[in-house]
Amino acid sequence: MTKTTLFLVFSFSLFFLTPGFSQELPKATPEEVGVSTQRLNFLTQNMEQYVANNQLPGAVVLLARKNKVFYHQTFGFLDKEAKTTMPSNAIFRIASQTKAIVSVAIMILQEEGQLNITDPLSKYIPEFKESTVAVTGENDGYTIEKAKREITLRDLLTHTAGIGYGYGPAAVKWKEAGIQGWYFADKNEPILETIKRMAKLPMDAQPGEKWVYGYNTDILGAVVEVISKQTLATFLKERILKPLEMNDTHFYLPKDKKDRLATVYSYENTALQRAPNPGHMVGQGMYVEGPRKSYSGGAGYLCTAEDYAKFLLMLSNNGTYNDKRILSRKTVELMTTNHHGALKVEEDFGIGFGLGFRTVENLGTRGKLGSVGEYGWGGAYHSTYWVDPKEELVVVYLTNVIPANGLDDHEKLRNLVYQALVD
Repeated sequence: MTKTTLFLVFSFSLFFLTPGFSQELPKATPEEVGVSTQRLNFLTQNMEQYVANNQLPGAVVLLARKNKVFYHQTFGFLDKEAKTTMPSNAIFRIASQTKAIVSVAIMILQEEGQLNITDPLSKYIPEFKESTVAVTGENDGYTIEKAKREITLRDLLTHTAGIGYGYGPAAVKWKEAGIQGWYFADKNEPILETIKRMAKLPMDAQPGEKWVYGYNTDILGAVVEVISKQTLATFLKERILKPLEMNDTHFYLPKDKKDRLATVYSYENTALQRAPNPGHMVGQGMYVEGPRKSYSGGAGYLCTAEDYAKFLLMLSNNGTYNDKRILSRKTVELMTTNHHGALKVEEDFGIGFGLGFRTVENLGTRGKLGSVGEYGWGGAYHSTYWVDPKEELVVVYLTNVIPANGLDDHEKLRNLVYQALVD
């Protein structure tokens, strides 16, 4: 072997072993995975029009099929006022898209025998041993009753624990406790301490009787901390982010990455306005500057489209990605199965809810393009994602707009993605 060859081999090895190096997602042309390049132009044109019409500041769309990325496009601006164009590695606040990752963490612990999802929550956070429920009465009043049974981890995974975001019948008490809304980045206490205080407040419904969207996954994040004896950030990094090479996913952004963080805008039927800094639920948030003490399992992560695609490809591959197994095939199957029976989920029809994901149960009843068995969710900053196992399709759409009143881009995105499939 010549000196030149040895040098090249050494350089190649050093490149791939450098800490922080992330292997690129496999790529394909659209036609190689049964998609029409010509028909994808409709998607590109529509996204460009949203930006031109001042309805979206910018966005990243990543589409994968048969485990290969065939479309990864950026639109508009990272920062409109600065005229900074959107890079493909832009970092977005993904809010409730964090929930799927934390749900996976809980299932990892079950696979290791460290918990059962049928366990009562009080086994890990004793303050929930005897929870209460606010029951609406006359003249907007309410009475407080004891819960009929204990909350289980499965209740939390399926959002049937009766726990909202502090705006239920006893909203005044939640406000007095300083616990309302999904935003935790400004809190100067660990998430477990907030959750312990939450346990003393009246919930919105009896456990198991109603689908109530709220702090469920934040509580699960605290359970992860109790069992692992690590912060949620550390556990997720070691057990999910590092194996999947999700190197740009953080609760709080490293200072050297702040220039890649998308600016938040608000849209209310007319035009975009820059959201306040830091603001609260509507605002830029304290993800760069702030206490950095509260790790919100329900809404705390920042992420790139490529990082989130790796996570979804792991799920779509029955728990593995890049030869790294995160979950078993049977666990993924359980997570993406409807657990709700006759309970209504949101105001949508034809859907159910699994262990961390919305599931599609009846395509005709739902009335939207997709497939039975599809699963996904979204985030408060107007991001969304879904996995369609039947079509071997993964969709990641990231933007940062809150509120996004009057925008129809999510439904159009769905239509424009599916119309491009030709096999």
